Amino acid sequence: QIENHKMFPEIIKVAKKLNITNLSPLRSGNLSIRYNLKNKTEGFLITPSGKKYDDISIKDIVFVSLKGEYDKKGLEPSSEWRFHQDIYINQNNCNAIVHAHSINAVALSSHRINIPAFNYMVAVAGGFDIKCAEYETFGTRKLSKNILKALKGRRACLIANHGQIAYGASLDEAFELAEELENICKKYIIARQLGKPKILSLRQMEKVLIKFKNYKK
Repeated sequence: QIENHKMFPEIIKVAKKLNITNLSPLRSGNLSIRYNLKNKTEGFLITPSGKKYDDISIKDIVFVSLKGEYDKKGLEPSSEWRFHQDIYINQNNCNAIVHAHSINAVALSSHRINIPAFNYMVAVAGGFDIKCAEYETFGTRKLSKNILKALKGRRACLIANHGQIAYGASLDEAFELAEELENICKKYIIARQLGKPKILSLRQMEKVLIKFKNYKK
């Protein structure tokens, strides 16, 4: 069974921040955190489907096992639980996930393009660019596979005609990365309005990635 844990208030706090910051208002987006039950069943705690973040409480949080099982008598988990499941299975360094329908990420993802190294901060996601996962219907395993592909070697990506996703070692870290990605999207949109931006070379970005890695230590 789910035990009372310090993670519950953290989930509520970050869920409400999605509204407060307008990163993903009302019922859009979702978040989760890796969690093991008392019987050692591995899985994650995720926000419920279709509930406003302003109204969310501890009892609304849903546990989903890494096998995709959850209590059918309670609230339904977010319709996007499948890509949370697959990311936790495939990314050992992932302990928390934030998925947002942030304005600039949605706008940019509608063009289905990767964000190139127009600014060195693109490296914050872990790669030379930020990928955009190919479009599939929300909540499907096909979309989950596309997201995993776009996240290869990275901790964040866009999702075509949908939004963005970011993960980290904690919810605060994942949320901060989601905010940073939204800022990057806004800056890239403005840069494109001015013309074709100059792109940093792979060698220049390699140096940035090394500095980022050392900086985090």
